[in-house]
Amino acid sequence: MPATFSYQLDTPLYKGGATVQTGLFIDGTFVDGSNLTTIDVINPSTGKLITQVSEGTAKDVDRAVEAARKAFKNSWGLKVPGSARGQLLYKLATLMEDSLDEIAAIESLDNGTAFGIVKGWVVPFSIGLLRYYAGWADKISGQVIETDEGRLTYTRHEPIGVVGQIIPWNAPLLMFAMKIAPALAAGNTVVIKPSELTPLSALRVCSLVQEAGFPPGVLNVVVGYGNTVGSAISSHMNIDKIAFTGSTLTGRKVMEAASKSNLKNITLELGGKSPNIIFNDADIDQAVNWACHGIFFAQGQICFAGSRIYVQSGVYDEFLAKFTTRSRAHKIGDPFGADSYQGPQISSAQTDRIMDYIKTGLDQGAKVHLGGERHGEKDGNFITPTIFTNTTPDMKIVQEEIFGPVSVIIKFEDQEDVIRQANDTIYGLAAAVFTQNITQAFEVGHALKAGTVWVNCYNEVSAAVPFGGFKQSGIGREYGSYALEHYVNVKAMHINIGHRIA
Repeated sequence: MPATFSYQLDTPLYKGGATVQTGLFIDGTFVDGSNLTTIDVINPSTGKLITQVSEGTAKDVDRAVEAARKAFKNSWGLKVPGSARGQLLYKLATLMEDSLDEIAAIESLDNGTAFGIVKGWVVPFSIGLLRYYAGWADKISGQVIETDEGRLTYTRHEPIGVVGQIIPWNAPLLMFAMKIAPALAAGNTVVIKPSELTPLSALRVCSLVQEAGFPPGVLNVVVGYGNTVGSAISSHMNIDKIAFTGSTLTGRKVMEAASKSNLKNITLELGGKSPNIIFNDADIDQAVNWACHGIFFAQGQICFAGSRIYVQSGVYDEFLAKFTTRSRAHKIGDPFGADSYQGPQISSAQTDRIMDYIKTGLDQGAKVHLGGERHGEKDGNFITPTIFTNTTPDMKIVQEEIFGPVSVIIKFEDQEDVIRQANDTIYGLAAAVFTQNITQAFEVGHALKAGTVWVNCYNEVSAAVPFGGFKQSGIGREYGSYALEHYVNVKAMHINIGHRIA
C-alpha cells in the first residue's frame, strides 16, 4: 500500500498541516506502481527531500488506460448526461475551495511559487476553471443543418474517448485543472501524467475526486518520468487523444509518437519568447509595473513570460531606470515568507541551465545591467532578477526560451522596426503593446504573430478566453469554448425522410 505524506507548516503565512496520498491514482484508488519504486520530491527552496511518491511505468499506464476505457464505456461519456458531469466538476471545485489554504501550501512547498500568489491567484483560478467547464458540460451541442425537405441533417459533438494528458512543473495545479476540466466536461476519461518534480497538488486533488464521487476510472493520475510514462501515453494504441503542455522540443517528440502509433488527435501548448513593446506615449510607470509582472512572475517560469522588452528610443532611458529600480526591489526568498515575491527556480538543473544562458549572453557580448547571479544559500535555487542590454537579434538570450527571471531590454525607433523585430522568432505564444494611441494598439496588435496580445497589461488570462500559440508555440487552444472543440468528435447525421432511389 502506498504511504500517506503528512507535513506540518508553521510559517508567517500558513500554519497548519498538509496530507497527500503518495500512490498512483488508478481506477478510483491509490495504488503502488508496478515496480514498487519511488521518486524523490525535492523542495526547490532548500534542495532537501519533501517526500517520495510511487513511480509509474508503462505497465501502470496500461492499467490506467484499461480503467479509463471501462469507465468511458460504462459510467461516463455518453452514459452520463452533461448535467451530471457538471455537478461532479462543480462539487470538486467546492471541495478544493474548502481546502484552499492546504492546497496552496502543498503547491508552494512543491513548486516554490510564493504562497501569497498561489493562495491569491493560482488556486482560485484553478477552481474557477473547474466551475467554468462545469457550466459547459450540458451545453455541448451540435447543429441542425438545413439541406432540403426530404432530409433531416444534424451534427453530434461526441466525446473522443480516453484522453492522455502530460503537464509541466511550472504551474502544476493550474495545468492539472486546465487539462482535466474541459476533457471531463466533454465526457472523456483521462489518464494524466503530472511532472515528476511537482506531483503533490494533483495527488491531493485526487483525494477530493474520490470524495466528490466521480466514478472509478474517470480520472487516473500516473506519476512518472517522461521517457517512461510520458512516452507510454504518447504512443499508446488505446489512447484516443493527447494534450501536452511543455517545451517545443518535447512537444515534437509527443507529436511524433502520436503520429507513429494510432495518429492521435493532438493539442500542444508549447514554448514562447514573447515580446513586450513600450511606445513613447505609454504610461511609463504602469508599463514598468506590468513588464516586471510579465517577466518575473513565478520566477520567469511561465511559457508566455515577456522576456523580450522593446522600448522606443524616446523613453528608453527612463524606462530602463525605473524598470531597474522596480526589479531590484523584488523580495527573493522563502515562498512562505511574509513579503516574498520571487521564490526559487524549480530545480538545481533548471538553475544551472539559466546560469548557462546568462554566461552565454555575456560571452556573446551582451551587458548584464542588473543581476545575473545566484542568490542566497547554495542549496536553494534562487536567481536574482536579471536585465540584459546591448543585445543583438542573433544572440541566444534574444532567440531562445530561458524560462527564468532573465529579460533583455531592446531599443527600437518606429512601429515598422519593432513589428519586424518582435516577429523575428520561431515562437508565437503571446505579446504585449503599451501605448495611449488606440490606432497604434490595433495596428501593432494585429501585425504581431502571436496567439494572445495584451494592450496596456500583461499576464491577464481568463477561463473564458482562448489561449494558445502561433508558429512553434503549439497547436490548438486552451480555455474557453475553444478548448472544448479539441475534446469532441463531430459526427454528421443524414436522415432520409422522403427521398427514394431507383
